[in-house]
Amino acid sequence: MTALAQSMQPPRWTEAALRIAAIALVGAVWISSAIFGAYILAYYGGAIPAGTLEQWNATLPALYEAHTPVASFGMGLHFFAGATLLLLGPVQLIAQVRRQAPAVHRWIGRVYAFAAFAAGVGGLLFIALKGTVGGVMMTAAFAAYGALMVLASVQTVRHAMARRIDIHRAWAIRLFALAIGSWLYRIGYGLFFAINGSDDPGHTADFSGWFDYVMDWAFFVPPLIVAELFIRARRSQASTAGRMGATLTLGLGAAFIASATFFFTLFGWGPAILMRFGAA
Repeated sequence: MTALAQSMQPPRWTEAALRIAAIALVGAVWISSAIFGAYILAYYGGAIPAGTLEQWNATLPALYEAHTPVASFGMGLHFFAGATLLLLGPVQLIAQVRRQAPAVHRWIGRVYAFAAFAAGVGGLLFIALKGTVGGVMMTAAFAAYGALMVLASVQTVRHAMARRIDIHRAWAIRLFALAIGSWLYRIGYGLFFAINGSDDPGHTADFSGWFDYVMDWAFFVPPLIVAELFIRARRSQASTAGRMGATLTLGLGAAFIASATFFFTLFGWGPAILMRFGAA
């Protein structure tokens, strides 16, 4: 029976291929999200000492309004916690850090989970006080995203404290997939405008175009699906087809992110960061 079970397991090379694809994806995400995190701190954070908070409204209208300071605080909390997530998240996925520096992994994990919780709560606070510019669809999607962030952060910490390591890691992967949502949202719209221009009816001023409705959910649901594929492909009882499908998905994701990062850094994030530092 033991020999039969071993013969039914995927070949070892499928595990190695999956690991390489995962490393490539995490590396591409880390570089891209680090640049985007720096952009958030420079563009949105830099607007605070500069007294130009109206700049927040360039991406989504009414993010900052002087007569709603509590909602603006919630959005600011969401921004800065999100930047922390983008910068620290990939570190938590590095196996060498977990094995060789477990104390570092635990402390970064605490900061990361708290930042995820704060980002979710900040976004939910803003939605509760002001709603969203995109109406019911955007409000429902963004509220679901914030609630999932809170849930995943709590579950990640809860299972780690209970020493249920496999379950903890699965929730940590889901949390990472959610944490890169704001970055994917910006990439999605950036590519849409680059391909279709700013006058395409898929996007409207009140975010009620067909592409707006797609992006309400596309910035966090597909990453969660990819995360679940990876979680299941890592298990010993995974099928060869399942592992290869997950490997191909991760590899294509890494290639897409690398090319998109080059484009956005060259034409968007990089100039904004340099302009802020130059102004300082």
